[in-house]
Amino acid sequence: MADELTFMMGKYAAVLPSGFRYCKNHMWCRTLESGIHRFGFSSYAIRLMQDVYFLEWSIDADTPVVLKQQIGNIETSKATSDLYVPIAGQLVAFNQAVLADPSLINISGYDQGWLFDIAGDITPTLSLEEYFAFLDGAWELTQRHIKKQMHEE
Repeated sequence: MADELTFMMGKYAAVLPSGFRYCKNHMWCRTLESGIHRFGFSSYAIRLMQDVYFLEWSIDADTPVVLKQQIGNIETSKATSDLYVPIAGQLVAFNQAVLADPSLINISGYDQGWLFDIAGDITPTLSLEEYFAFLDGAWELTQRHIKKQMHEE
């Protein structure tokens, strides 16, 4: 297994470290203890979003969640977007430090910039290699979407 994989986003590199699971909504997942998993944005997502300005949760910790349930919003230099959970389970905690300073997502995305912890089954997550293949398969469509947004500005 590779230590990391680098996905080239045009001339920009998104370094994807090993030791994490990944989600199709561009989050990483790391198991903290049996059944508790921490989530944050992958370097691919961080590169697409660029600067994160604001983060808000619409539910409380200790709330049951279903797959793809909206749990908050994020405002970046590129857009304002809804945030969805990548697995079903019990939302255990939010990272209070990132609420106070969302720039931690940009500075330390795989460490201090984590988003939330969920107790649940991580079966829907992807291995590093599966996530890389997912990015590769969707990159052409993503580029068209980015170019369309640039022309609308």
